[in-house]
Amino acid sequence: MDFFNSIPWAMLIWSVAKAVFVIFFVVLPMVSYTVYAERRVSAAIQDRVGPNRTGFPTTLLGFKKDLQLFLGGLGQPIADAVKFILKEDFTPGGVKKFYFWLAPCLAMLPLVSLAFVPFGSSLFGQKMVIADVNVSVLGVFAVTGVGVYAIVIAGWASNSKYPFLGGIRSSSQMIAYELSMGMSIIPVLMAQGTMQMSHIVQNQADNGWTLLPLWGHGLSLQSWLLLIPFGISFIIFAISVFAETNRLPFDMPESESELVSGYHTEYSSMKFALFFLGEYTAMIVGSSLIVVFFLGGWHMPGIPDGDGNGGLAILRELPHWLLGFINITCFFGKVAVLLVFFIWVRWTLPRFRFDQVMKLGWLYLFEIALANIILTAAIIAFTSK
Repeated sequence: MDFFNSIPWAMLIWSVAKAVFVIFFVVLPMVSYTVYAERRVSAAIQDRVGPNRTGFPTTLLGFKKDLQLFLGGLGQPIADAVKFILKEDFTPGGVKKFYFWLAPCLAMLPLVSLAFVPFGSSLFGQKMVIADVNVSVLGVFAVTGVGVYAIVIAGWASNSKYPFLGGIRSSSQMIAYELSMGMSIIPVLMAQGTMQMSHIVQNQADNGWTLLPLWGHGLSLQSWLLLIPFGISFIIFAISVFAETNRLPFDMPESESELVSGYHTEYSSMKFALFFLGEYTAMIVGSSLIVVFFLGGWHMPGIPDGDGNGGLAILRELPHWLLGFINITCFFGKVAVLLVFFIWVRWTLPRFRFDQVMKLGWLYLFEIALANIILTAAIIAFTSK
């Protein structure tokens, strides 16, 4: 009984509620409709129509017309989900079955890293972050770094040449760009003086975004000089996110024109769907990190936080729960804009050669990120005197 009495039930219930909200009401719908957005954006770029008629086949029930959802193609993600569920789950005979089944599960690990990301200020008196730990930056990088094992294990366990080549490419690419990604964020951490992501966002709300220091202490000489290394960090981090999520022009592990479908060539049904969901979840995680580190997180100039602090005086009169929802909407709105940018790049640029991918990672981004850390340290030391 003493054990049960010692459990902080209120905190546990709120953590579970926030996790359920993020996973089932934000991330999974966002993944589904990011796929829809990709189809529509790619169709616009290629001067096509894209999905615009998908609805419910009510004619099978005797009705004269099918029931179409608003704007037609919004039912496409539902149709895709039904298709994946109904497809035959085929496992080739020559695979290493335990690891073949394990790999798709590991592909969903990036979802766990969202526990450390503050997606809002506060709501009903609770911080809008599931795990607000003081080393949350390390937690995110530790979890996302495990995601590559899904690809490597899938390539090896498939016991096939094309998936194996995709797995080898993925491991090489991950090593090259994981270093650049980690080092590119160090200048931001040096300036913020904390590794707690909620504090990083709050500092930007009080003193200007990392890339928009227009209020508070952000108007100082140091903040404006730091815009140079911060801009370099932003470019390196964004490129590394593309590489870590295996998106064009860095989709070497898949390379449909060379490796059929790369590491998931032998997968079907829901196991393939898990890889599919993992890729788009990784895109959401990468976009969320860009928003947190560089674009102010949930903060929008003039809008108070969920406790009614800051912002315009007239808006502070709004109910605090409404301000909390507005902060959450601002965060995911920024993420949505970055997701559209991901999609635009994919359908605009050609795929790099493998030697170009390695050269960019090792000979350029790594050295520039290292020099950027030295530049940041010099600016902080010079302006702190």
